[in-house]
Amino acid sequence: MTSGIAGRLALVTGAGRGIGAAVVAALAAEGARVVATDLSGEDVETLAKEHGERVTARPLDVTDAGAVEALVAETEDALGPLDIAVNVAGILRSSDVVDLTDEDWAATFAVNATGVFHVSRAVARRMAARGSGSVVTVASNAAGVPRAGMAAYAASKAAAVMFTKCLGLEVAGRGVRCNTVSPGSTLTAMQRSLWPAGDEGAAAARVIAGDLGSYRTGIPLGRIADPSDIADAVVFLASDRARHITMHDLYVDGGATLRA
Repeated sequence: MTSGIAGRLALVTGAGRGIGAAVVAALAAEGARVVATDLSGEDVETLAKEHGERVTARPLDVTDAGAVEALVAETEDALGPLDIAVNVAGILRSSDVVDLTDEDWAATFAVNATGVFHVSRAVARRMAARGSGSVVTVASNAAGVPRAGMAAYAASKAAAVMFTKCLGLEVAGRGVRCNTVSPGSTLTAMQRSLWPAGDEGAAAARVIAGDLGSYRTGIPLGRIADPSDIADAVVFLASDRARHITMHDLYVDGGATLRA
């Protein structure tokens, strides 16, 4: 069976860098046409130049329901029906709960959970009417395992996972599949923001080894993921090779959570 992705139209949020940029590259390599969106229009413009005519850049704030609806409508009017949507846009505000501000909690949920709702609702409505489509949400292994200092992030990602599963249940009978990919530590700007400046090698080694003091297991495979590792999982779930998979949460974390 081929992937079936060639010629299909995909929408990717949070595409400016990291996992989102890797997803765009992987979909384009499979022959898809991709609308790459990000809060930073400049980042996706640069990405589009790298990939040529297969990739169209558009700025998008996923917390703005009206902007999401307008972009999806504009995309389908100009380029045709969307076959694939990938929710990657996300933010991390790390803090112990007792010090977590209302602003950081609200901002984290606005992007990581409500943003997923806005995009998924807009595309699923159209996909369900046509009888086909695939929605993939990039969550986190923190959605399933408690993390100290990451309560807002973990809770928002858990919300995104369950939302995507519920959506998948509702639209399964109309030919739309909805799945999540839950990465562990991945070499992105978000990951590096948690590490001391100039200490990347030692910081990565500590992540791989684990930290009993913060109740974190290490990574059994002995490496931190590259964004392309996550993108490959996303592309698989979006493809025809996963045609009988829906409401699934695929952990891509090198075994770090021991699938707790």
